Amino acid sequence: MRAVKCALLFVVSIMTCLILGGCAQHYPFQDPAMPVEDRITNIISLMTLDEKIAALGTNPSVPRLGIHASDHVEGLHGLAMGGPGMRAGSNPVSTTTFPQAVGLGETWDPDLVSEAAAAEGQEARYIFQRYHRGALVIRAPNADLDRDPRWGRSEESYGEDPYFNGTLATAFVTGLQGADPQYWQAASLLKHFMANSNEDGRYSSSSNFDETILREYYAVPFQMGITLGGARAFMTAYNAVNGTPMTVQPVLKNIVESEWGFDGIICTDEGALTNLVAAFHYSPSYDEAASAALHAGITEFLDPNSAFSVEGAALKGGVTEQDIDAELRGNFRVMIRLGLLDPPRMVPYTNIGQGLEPWLQSDRWALARKVTLESVVLLKNAKNILPLDRTRVHSLAMIGPFADSVLLDWYSGTPPYAISPLIGIQEKLLGSGTSVTFARDNSDNAAVNAAKAADVAIVVVGNHPTCNAPQWMCPSPSDGKEGVDRQSITLDQEALVQQVYAVNPRTVVVMRSSFPFAINWTEQNVPAIVHMAHSSQEEGRALADVLFGDYTPGGRLVDTWPNSLEQLPPMMDYDIRHGRTYMYFTGTPLYPFGYGLSYTKFRYTNLQLSPTSIPANGSTTVSVNITNTGTRTGDEVVQMYVQYPNSQVPRPLKQLRGFRRISLQPGETKTVTLPLSAESLAYYDAASSHFVVEAQPVSVLVGSSSADIHLSDVLTITP
Repeated sequence: MRAVKCALLFVVSIMTCLILGGCAQHYPFQDPAMPVEDRITNIISLMTLDEKIAALGTNPSVPRLGIHASDHVEGLHGLAMGGPGMRAGSNPVSTTTFPQAVGLGETWDPDLVSEAAAAEGQEARYIFQRYHRGALVIRAPNADLDRDPRWGRSEESYGEDPYFNGTLATAFVTGLQGADPQYWQAASLLKHFMANSNEDGRYSSSSNFDETILREYYAVPFQMGITLGGARAFMTAYNAVNGTPMTVQPVLKNIVESEWGFDGIICTDEGALTNLVAAFHYSPSYDEAASAALHAGITEFLDPNSAFSVEGAALKGGVTEQDIDAELRGNFRVMIRLGLLDPPRMVPYTNIGQGLEPWLQSDRWALARKVTLESVVLLKNAKNILPLDRTRVHSLAMIGPFADSVLLDWYSGTPPYAISPLIGIQEKLLGSGTSVTFARDNSDNAAVNAAKAADVAIVVVGNHPTCNAPQWMCPSPSDGKEGVDRQSITLDQEALVQQVYAVNPRTVVVMRSSFPFAINWTEQNVPAIVHMAHSSQEEGRALADVLFGDYTPGGRLVDTWPNSLEQLPPMMDYDIRHGRTYMYFTGTPLYPFGYGLSYTKFRYTNLQLSPTSIPANGSTTVSVNITNTGTRTGDEVVQMYVQYPNSQVPRPLKQLRGFRRISLQPGETKTVTLPLSAESLAYYDAASSHFVVEAQPVSVLVGSSSADIHLSDVLTITP
């Protein structure tokens, strides 16, 4: 029967080819009308064992069958076809470069993040189809949670809250992959699943916590990106969870596949197969390591020599050819969704690759600028020193080691241009008669002299995203990056800030940083502080717009900024209930999660829940009126938190369950509505292995940060 079915499908494919015209088909799988699973079955039936093993790499092409698939490329905040990591070798291709992922998070604007991801996906298609370079499987977003500011890769995460990160990850996935119901513009590969937020010792460390924390915290952003966003690819983390390396963790099949319905690519990180033997000592040989990984659900290996290990596993009986066949299916499902096995005329993204390069178009520059503007967070503005009045500022000093450059991180691409803070300020003041001086540091009193002679001093400080050092090295203990965790959260350049402020009380500090710093002296003394992430090509222009009042900042922090390391649990304590994140942090932070100021003021009124009582399977709508009571147009980020005052089990002190960024003209009022389901209020009960919604009152809190609640009401959950 199977032979008859394949013969019939082959006849149908030939007829389809004749109808479509212009194609020379030889195999049934080339017929787009054939059901996807039948196409994959046919592909695998035609492959040799060597071809199958090769297709377990990151590029499942089968040239003999005319299958030209896609490899992977990096793209956390713009397609990486160059940059410090030299992703395109010695011949980089320029691409639009947005702020780091932490900066994307600080916009608190899922629609805008989705728009940026869509632009990235388009550029990936353009390069892939016009230049035959790059790839369509993009390793982004990073859905990991930034549970500790010492994590060297904090810049890659959207923040510390699982619901927030999941919402942003979902937005990125949907934007990147596109809205077509059949084909993807590009494929999102989430990383790194899961509980991956330490760099030191990451090749053999174990992140330990119970199943409640797994279900309520670490797994949440990945679950949302897969079930809500539609991602069908992810990378496993280097670390172990509760002693079992993620490359062979049972949760891959037991939760991700069985519960979430995942059926795509599960990829190892580079070298993870080797780590199973050399670092974790989980497997006695590489053949057995490959066997264990395949049985756990791995479908692609980044290790360059993985083919030899898989071949050895097959020869020794550790895996059967049928085992390999089963894992290959996910790889081909993704390639089919990308349209790589179908006639170009059927794929709606075929024309991408014609015309002017998208990264050279003005609308793309405008998008980069908008994203950067929305990412700026105003941390302090005593006596309304900001915005600066350009008619009253006759001389300005730009000071700091990072003021005259745009610093790219390891996963950045190569932007078509880059506007530094110094250039942005100079552009803004061109023709105004205001003089701008620059001092990189205080060598020979250069910074002090420049500040003393200026009406306003702007000091640009923070971290270097690659530590300005070779890989795996960071000379400063306050810096971090991939492979290196931070040993301190103090600011190296705070002494420079003190020197400048001593001679010019009208000092503005611009923190360009990948992670929080304990800038206690600066917060206590300097009148104005602004935070920005690194790497945007429009960094300088956005900063100038904010400092001179052409744009009112509305970004919000996505992490709790502690006062000192003493407020943090030990780095390797992965149980967040021991005082991590705003949900369990009991001290007074330097800046709370969700914090950010504005040049205008907002009033919250008329909080309503409709209805005020719901069953365990019900939902309500939370609405609140927001009025701009100031004199400037500005954005407010309305944040909804919940508390469980009568819960029978330990719950977070506060939990984000909704947010929306809105723009208001002076005097304007808007009603913001946020849905709230009883299901989102459930806790995971490990004893019953189920989520449970308690029949208890829930406090609903609405405000402008986790620590600035304006209104509250009570939602009753009925049995």
